[in-house]
Amino acid sequence: MNIRDVLQKIQNNAFAKTFQKLYGTSEEVLQHQKQRYLDAVQKFTQLYPKRKAIRIYSAPGRTEIGGNHTDHQHGCVLAAAVNLDAIAVVAFHRDGVIRVKSEGYDAFTVNLDDLSVQSGEKGTAAIIRGIAAKFSGMGAEIMGFDMYCTSDVLSGSGISSSAAFETLIGTIIDSYYNDNKAGAVEIARIGQFAENVYFGKKSGLMDQMVSSVGGLVSIDFYDTENPEIEPFDFDFEAHGYCLCITDTKGSHANLTDDYVAIRSEMEGIAAQMGKPHLREVSEIAFYDAIPKLREVCSDRAILRASHFFSENSRALQEADALKAGNLNEFLRLVNESGESSAQLLQNLYSTSQPTQQEIPLAIMMSKRVLKETGAVRVHGGGFAGTIQAFVPLELTDAYTTEMNRIFGENACQKMKIRPVGGVEITKEEM
Repeated sequence: MNIRDVLQKIQNNAFAKTFQKLYGTSEEVLQHQKQRYLDAVQKFTQLYPKRKAIRIYSAPGRTEIGGNHTDHQHGCVLAAAVNLDAIAVVAFHRDGVIRVKSEGYDAFTVNLDDLSVQSGEKGTAAIIRGIAAKFSGMGAEIMGFDMYCTSDVLSGSGISSSAAFETLIGTIIDSYYNDNKAGAVEIARIGQFAENVYFGKKSGLMDQMVSSVGGLVSIDFYDTENPEIEPFDFDFEAHGYCLCITDTKGSHANLTDDYVAIRSEMEGIAAQMGKPHLREVSEIAFYDAIPKLREVCSDRAILRASHFFSENSRALQEADALKAGNLNEFLRLVNESGESSAQLLQNLYSTSQPTQQEIPLAIMMSKRVLKETGAVRVHGGGFAGTIQAFVPLELTDAYTTEMNRIFGENACQKMKIRPVGGVEITKEEM
């Protein structure tokens, strides 16, 4: 689509229905998004003045609702795409390179002549090369594109900015160079491949899957090659609650060992039980074996394995409660999940930085506001970062005000569930 036409369509609210679907119906929010897209296109034209035709893409962040640290053990999760996203203005060409400028970061170029893992290549360049390599291996002939990207899925916010970016790149390549043959589930796998192999981060599949598929989803990762994905609808606001995520601004620096330890300790227990992952271990057999496990495994590893078994079942129970419209049971389970993460999984703060306890502080302050209502828990990987709360609508303003007072302006975000994953905005029908 011609740049002038795109600008005119945005200005004349031609994408209004799409924006409402992605971001909600608040006039203030819709005006913000309209200006955001106009600014993004204008920035693109400044960066790449020779390009005349563009397309615009969007991919959402995600929130983990149930299943804290279960996916990497082939467990079950309950999660949702949210109305914070990464957007990209893209012009396709035949230059044999992908040029990228993301807001707040230096521009870089990925040469498509060599899609092998590059020693020393880091960050988004490595991710893009990995995604392009996977699509190329599937038969897609990628000629190149120029891209300007801006995101309100802030890095380190716990909403998974990396998965949103991976979904964004996968959606761009699949739609233009692969005739949409891969689809949402395969795009998620490709994103995980790039993160694991090219970026070097040993991550599970939940973040990419939720960002790519969109909506509220229950996912069973027992067979990671063919995960069982069950989308369903639930309107929290219609039931009197708002989903809030608070970024406690705790630093993720030097926490890699903490994240790795959870997975390695869980897999260490599984190995002692003769299995590669805890999902394949009998829960009864695990508890029977604890005396022998203590001879070779730490008590913390045993506690973390115990968390997996209860949390894996709880993620399914939470989904069932929402499907049945039983919000009180769901909230009880969320609070139970939070207690399990605190006491068994032990991922509310790092033992290497014992005085930095932003997450326990945020949970304590949340409970003061919520009193006996709603629910609150650690969100995502833990140790630093975000908490999640389900807040009664009548307390939402008081809650966000208090969280922002403690953790800074805009630390607390009111979330809506986004019904779709990675999409092209400039298509006639989304």
